[in-house]
Amino acid sequence: MGQPRQDVLTVFAAALDAVRGDRAVAQALGECPLPGDWHVVAIGKAAAAMWQGASRVLGERVVAGLVITKHGHAQGLDAGAGVELIESDHPVPGDASLHAGQRLLAFLDGAPAEARFLFLISGGASSLVEVLPEGMTATRLAELTAWLLGSGLDIGQMNAVRKRVSRIKGGGLLHWLRGRETQGLLISDVPGDDPGVIGSGLLVPEVVPLPSGLPDWVQELVEPQGGVAESGNVTCRVVANRERALEAAAGCAEQLGYPVHVHGEFLDGDAAETGASLGETLRSADAGIHLWAGETTVHLPAGPGRGGRNQHLALAGARALAGVAGIYLLAAGTDGTDGPTEDAGALVDGETVSRIRLDGLDPERALARADAGTALETAGDLVQTGPTGTNVMDLVIGLKADAGR
Repeated sequence: MGQPRQDVLTVFAAALDAVRGDRAVAQALGECPLPGDWHVVAIGKAAAAMWQGASRVLGERVVAGLVITKHGHAQGLDAGAGVELIESDHPVPGDASLHAGQRLLAFLDGAPAEARFLFLISGGASSLVEVLPEGMTATRLAELTAWLLGSGLDIGQMNAVRKRVSRIKGGGLLHWLRGRETQGLLISDVPGDDPGVIGSGLLVPEVVPLPSGLPDWVQELVEPQGGVAESGNVTCRVVANRERALEAAAGCAEQLGYPVHVHGEFLDGDAAETGASLGETLRSADAGIHLWAGETTVHLPAGPGRGGRNQHLALAGARALAGVAGIYLLAAGTDGTDGPTEDAGALVDGETVSRIRLDGLDPERALARADAGTALETAGDLVQTGPTGTNVMDLVIGLKADAGR
C-alpha cells in the first residue's frame, strides 16, 4: 500500500479514536461527576463502549445495567453481574428489537422509586429497541423501516416518522421513568446534535411535523398525531459529535505534515451527486488533506445490490477522479458499517475505475443498481474497521498529494 493511502487511513483512525464511546463517556463523567448510585442503560451501536466508559468511572455505584446494541457490536463485552446484554436488530428492526423494548420497560419498572438513571444513547437506537402501539405489527414496522432507508429522506425526517409508530420514541419513554432523575449522555449521529433526533428522542418529549409526500400506505400507519409526551426530570448532554472527529482528524493530518483544509459545510443530499462534486473539488483543490462530515442519502432501486451510502459516494467520486494521479478519497461510516454491509466504506483513487473495468464490471451500472460494494471489492478499495465503539455520522477525507512529497 502506498504511503498516501495509509496516511488517509491513519487520519480516519485518529478521528475514530477521539470519539470512542468509552473515552467520551469517561471524560464527560470526569468533567461533571455524578454522585451516588445509578441504574445505567446503554442503547445504540456504541452502547458497549459507552457502558465501559461509565463502568470505569462509576464502578460499584452502578446498581444495575442494561446494554442494548447491534448484533456483533458487543465487542466481547463482559458486562458483569447485575447487567443484562441484548444484541438486537439493525438497520431493520425485528423480533429482537421488540424483545429489547420489553426488557427496557421491565428494567425501568423494576427499579425502585428513588432510583436514578443514566442513559447512554448513540445512533442505531431507533432500530435496536422498540415498543409498538396497539395495531402495529413487527412485520409492518420492518416494511416501513425498509422503505424509509431507501426513500432518500434524511435522518431527521426518518425519525419523525418513526416517532409516530412507537410508544417509547419522541419522549414516550418518560412515562416509564415516572419523574425519576435521569441523566442522558449522547453520541450524536445527526446534524445539529439535536437530542430529540438522536435515537428518535427516547428522552425528549416532542411531536415534529411529518415530511411531505409520504405514500398513502405510510401515511395510514403514522396518521395518529398523538400529543406531546409528559415532561420528566431529564438532562441530556452530547459527549461526542462530528466536530470532535474532524478536529482530531485535522490534528493528525498536521502531525503527518500535510496542509489541512476543513470544510465546514454539512454533507447531505444525494450520495452520487455529492461524490461527483467532491471529486471535482479535489481535482482543482490545493494540496493537502481535505475533511468533510455529514450523512448523504441514496434512493434505492428495486432489487439493490451490495453497498451503502459511503460506497456509493466513493464510487461516484472515483468516476470524477478517473485517470488523475495523486488524489485519494475516503468515505466511511464512523460506526464501522455502511448500510447493510460490514464494510465501513471505501478509499478510492484515480485508478479505481480502471481496476473495476479490468474485471469486466461497469461503474456506471454499479451506481445505477446501488451495487457499488461489488465494484469496489473488485478494485480492492473497500475499507473494513469492524465495530468502532462510536457513531458520529460519516467522514470524507480527501488527499491531494504534493508532487514534491
